[in-house]
Amino acid sequence: MKFKYELTQVVQIAISGEEGHIKGRAEYATCGNHYFVHYLAADGRAAERWFEEGELTAAAQEQ
Repeated sequence: MKFKYELTQVVQIAISGEEGHIKGRAEYATCGNHYFVHYLAADGRAAERWFEEGELTAAAQEQ
């Protein structure tokens, strides 16, 4: 499956509205694309985590 988001692209975590940039991508034979996102958490700390493609949206404005 083709990746929807590019490396370094700014994305928004759909459920929380937090924004960050894509540091990595992974594709699997048995499930959808995943993205490793570095973002600023709501509590002010830097965070990194893998997200499924459907959990992300393109950010309205690039940082």
